[in-house]
Amino acid sequence: MMAMILAAGRGERMRPLTDHTPKPLLPVGGTPLIVWHIERLVRAGITDLVINHAHLGAQIEQALGDGSRFGAAIRYSAEGTALETAGGIAFALPLLGDAPFAVVNGDIWCDYDFAQLPALTTTIQQRGDLAHLVLVDNPEHNPKGDFGLADGRVTDHAPSLTFSGIGLYQPALFAAITRGSKAPLAPLLRAQIVAGRVSGEHHRGLWLDIGTPQRLDELDKQLGATQNACHG
Repeated sequence: MMAMILAAGRGERMRPLTDHTPKPLLPVGGTPLIVWHIERLVRAGITDLVINHAHLGAQIEQALGDGSRFGAAIRYSAEGTALETAGGIAFALPLLGDAPFAVVNGDIWCDYDFAQLPALTTTIQQRGDLAHLVLVDNPEHNPKGDFGLADGRVTDHAPSLTFSGIGLYQPALFAAITRGSKAPLAPLLRAQIVAGRVSGEHHRGLWLDIGTPQRLDELDKQLGATQNACHG
């Protein structure tokens, strides 16, 4: 299966760090954020990757290359101007093929086991779902949550969980988006949730949205402490 890592955002809240470095290349624990994802996906057997970019995108291509040193095959979807989440995915569809694919936000850090995704791909195809979302406990910066979850189905009422930025999608979800246009993901998902075509799961492990320099610094310290404990 294929996976797409979203790396086109400007990272306004991360300024001035992102004035000269794209957010996915900011290091935590001595490793760029996006490389954590690449290494985890490869360990799970998911090696065909697409990465979109806009802001300082050439730096991302220069840093990661064709992916071979990670055991991956990376192709790039250069947007020029960021197209928002759904617009960026729609723009990359020619690279992603006809089967369901995974999408991971490049600015999160999570210990979710990507090895579960291939089996879930089969499940959503059999059920005729258009998406499967990984949900997490609400963080301090999103106390009201995004969605609910009942019997493995995502609901749009009584939001008790937050969307992690990790999902599986059928290409058909993005079919109505004109290629090259800007489009947010949430309205697409909400329409399909109402139609009963979105499954989900609750990931109870580690998850962080690296949206501010403070959160980046906190994660860096956490990972540093963990690495020191491992080597101590």
